[in-house]
Amino acid sequence: QVQLVESGGGLVQPGGSLRLSCAPSVSIFDFNDMGWYRQPPGKQRELVATMTVGGSTNYADSVKGRFTISRDNAMNTVFLQMNELKPDDTAVYYCNARVIRTHYWGQGTQVTVSS
Repeated sequence: QVQLVESGGGLVQPGGSLRLSCAPSVSIFDFNDMGWYRQPPGKQRELVATMTVGGSTNYADSVKGRFTISRDNAMNTVFLQMNELKPDDTAVYYCNARVIRTHYWGQGTQVTVSS
């Protein structure tokens, strides 16, 4: 069973930064792509950023220029660097990994942006 272990959430003031990490129980190259989704309070889950096995990236318009998805091959980990955080970024963030049509999800990590 594939597991995705997330870390790095927390409470941060507006304008601050956080970095999320996602470490799968198998090689990151076993997936077609990996990424991050989030679910704000009372809203549906939405895409934040993805990275294909080839390294191509995709971002939601709301985070372009502020968030960066990356990976460390040696650490077998995918990261989401979040800068210039806003209260609207408050959500549970989920790591996602896809193999063709099968999606795997992490347990979620809370990010709260508040003064």
